[in-house]
Amino acid sequence: MIRTLVTKHPLLLLLLLQLLQALQALKIDRVYLGIPEESRDEYDELWEEFYGTGPTRPFTKKKFERISILQPGRQLSDPSYCDHLVRERNVQHKLNCLKEHYFVIMEFSEMQTLCYSKYVPCKNGVKKCIRSKNTVEGLYCKLTGGTKLPDCKYESVERRGYVLFTCRWQDDIQSLTPEKINDIVVPSQ
Repeated sequence: MIRTLVTKHPLLLLLLLQLLQALQALKIDRVYLGIPEESRDEYDELWEEFYGTGPTRPFTKKKFERISILQPGRQLSDPSYCDHLVRERNVQHKLNCLKEHYFVIMEFSEMQTLCYSKYVPCKNGVKKCIRSKNTVEGLYCKLTGGTKLPDCKYESVERRGYVLFTCRWQDDIQSLTPEKINDIVVPSQ
């Protein structure tokens, strides 16, 4: 069909391409419908993450804490815990569900200090993971249904083990910061 379009209607195809280019150049104005003034910076960041054409924003301390750190209190054995956390904390990539995700009960400062430790192998072949010195409680969320938010359904699995995570340099604070939890390794008995 494309071959026919190119050979029989090249002018039509050229006009169509020019129209698409003009549409791509249009910038959609952001409308802050009911968004309070103090939340507009966060809204702009999310807008750029979803609709921006450049690379995604690097992880920051604030984002890592939001999507990976749990406060003690709620039972980790709650079967709907992951579903609740993923929606509440907006854990996704361009509205797509993540196949798996980890949350841990651990101080961010402790993880940040560990970023300067010796590397260990990760579970997926990446060679530059950091391992916690002590076992910690955590939650493993495995996708069981859905592909886009808010339809993501997760199985919640409580784990106690060593946290494997990666770190990345953060320019604004001139320090290594945790980037992604790779696994919670249960120690062998």
